[in-house]
Amino acid sequence: MIALINRRTSSILHSKHIISLKFITTYTSKDSSFTSITSQNEDSGLYGFKILKSAKGFRRFVDEAIERSGELVSYISESPSNVEIIRSMDEISDTVCSVVDSAELCRNTHPDREYVEEANKATMRIHEYLHFLNTNHCLYNAVLKAEQGSLDTKEAQRAAHSLRVDFEKGGIHLPADKLERVNQLNIEIAQICRQFNENIINDPGFVDIFPGSRIPKRIQHLLRPIYSASKEKGFRISTDQGTLSSVLQWASDEEVRKQSYIRGNSTPHANLALLDKLITARHDLAQILDHKTYAEYAVHQNLSSSPEVIKSFLVEMAELVRPKADKEFNKIRDFKRERSDYNNGVLEPWDEAYFTGMMKSSAYNLDSSAISAYFTLSQCIEGLKMLVQSLFGATFYSVPLAPRESWHRDVLKMALHHPEEGDLGYIYLDLYSRKGKFPGCAHFAIKGARRISETEYQLPVVALVCNFKAPQVHQLPDLTTGKLKLSFMNLVMLSIPYFLERYYAWDYRVLKTFAKHYSTGEVIPEKLVESMKGARKMFAATDLQRQVLYALIDQTLFGEQPSSSGDTMAVVADLKRQYTSWNHVEGTHWHTRFNHLLNYGAGYYSYLYAKCFAATIWEEVCMEDPLSLTTGSSIRTKFLQHGGAEDPSVLLKNLAGDQILRYHNKGGFSLT
Repeated sequence: MIALINRRTSSILHSKHIISLKFITTYTSKDSSFTSITSQNEDSGLYGFKILKSAKGFRRFVDEAIERSGELVSYISESPSNVEIIRSMDEISDTVCSVVDSAELCRNTHPDREYVEEANKATMRIHEYLHFLNTNHCLYNAVLKAEQGSLDTKEAQRAAHSLRVDFEKGGIHLPADKLERVNQLNIEIAQICRQFNENIINDPGFVDIFPGSRIPKRIQHLLRPIYSASKEKGFRISTDQGTLSSVLQWASDEEVRKQSYIRGNSTPHANLALLDKLITARHDLAQILDHKTYAEYAVHQNLSSSPEVIKSFLVEMAELVRPKADKEFNKIRDFKRERSDYNNGVLEPWDEAYFTGMMKSSAYNLDSSAISAYFTLSQCIEGLKMLVQSLFGATFYSVPLAPRESWHRDVLKMALHHPEEGDLGYIYLDLYSRKGKFPGCAHFAIKGARRISETEYQLPVVALVCNFKAPQVHQLPDLTTGKLKLSFMNLVMLSIPYFLERYYAWDYRVLKTFAKHYSTGEVIPEKLVESMKGARKMFAATDLQRQVLYALIDQTLFGEQPSSSGDTMAVVADLKRQYTSWNHVEGTHWHTRFNHLLNYGAGYYSYLYAKCFAATIWEEVCMEDPLSLTTGSSIRTKFLQHGGAEDPSVLLKNLAGDQILRYHNKGGFSLT
């Protein structure tokens, strides 16, 4: 059950449940005779849990989870049937994960500091209890018995196998002293990851700019006005990721961009030491578990056979994309040199967003404010409703929030309903940025879908957290082309596999069904969409090269040798120089706010694998008619509804055919 510990850090954006019986997704078919167990209750608390009517409710939430799990552990120790063992393990997983997931969402989004602190305490306590479960030989032996015995379903058989593997990845088969060290390391890793993320939120950095006229008016509302001793007005730029991206895109003053870039990519400094500790702890963990490196440990049981195969894949991609990326780099550099205001022809990292934005607008005559007029958030939500209706025959409808259920006045709640199967799940939408909130876009699980009995079915509950700037009075939401892509794509991923989102979000057949002008109702012109797609592709090689670099950094840091503080900066700088033409700014360490090093941990390469999968699936399954029930049925019945109950490679081949996978003679995994 070791993956229970890492489940939240494995990926925020697409969480996984350890027990296969619990892998049923929002679209898993359920018999209409089931009674749905939902969170709808007027006497509700946070996220629909009655127990969370106050911040201190988290204490009892943990107490009850431990109490109920203890009862189930005792029951399993009495040697029930194999089916009952797996069912009980599933309930333990659900009980504990409800606390883990709720506390994680609260820690990242709740505006009340008391709730955040209580959620932090709950996280610590429940993780300590998870280590007790992960080292419980009674549970391990019961799982062994179930796996070696008879089980009534394929899902239960896979669940038993997965549980056994996860127990052993947690070192339960080791001598007592080594097992204790594994437990200590896992606790240490969890603490490091939590502090790393808190530092990103609490220490975004800032730059003060005078006079205020150096800041474009279009982004001044994002910044805090300040005044010098002489009463001169300026602006304080918070260099959090969202604000920094706006400044780099729109500020014509190169010095403003430079100062903002350097400050934003030099904080939080404390994360350098934390990353050192994380690398060392993961390296030690891997070696205790008989792996040379953490990268080898992480890839074990995955589609890729070894870190060497992954590295080969990444280097091959880097070499393939380099010539085109270099051409794009030269075009950007030449464009800068042609500007009379920029006599210095050296292209710097803080130039990329600004000049590529200008080049896109110039080449395709694009006006971001004109584009955003077709993509208000309300229209994007309508697009989501259209998508699930077309593909799955289901509908989204708004659900009133019960007292104390919400954590902020901007939060919305929606239910997914199927005319034959009833309600399929619930989603909270927390879309606007605010102080102290998780700075990116993320998907949080709250409650997993699971069959409770022959007649009862627990519906899944999730939250989508974004950080769009809330619109001012008489102002459109701040959705530039990039943000509109994030807006709709993050909503799209609620209804289809996340790696297909980019295709749906840019297909005119999809966009024309909902992208309408906020005041006139005019459907977005196809010519405008084609221009947007053309602009998107202008620097596709540069974008891909960046993702390859991220994956190479991830593999290297968790590869052969743990690194010291200075070394991580050197590794990142060397890889950037080796695989791109962009300068590295000495002294900066952008990777200390790259929390995918925590979430993926030698697994970021999977993002690139997914891009390759997506291309094949789109061409083979979706492209001909992306909005048909036939397409939706294939996605649902061959892929979504199985969750973790089937081997991923089998699911991929069932959906798109054998050509989606091919194997090297080394036993590695590659993509067509």
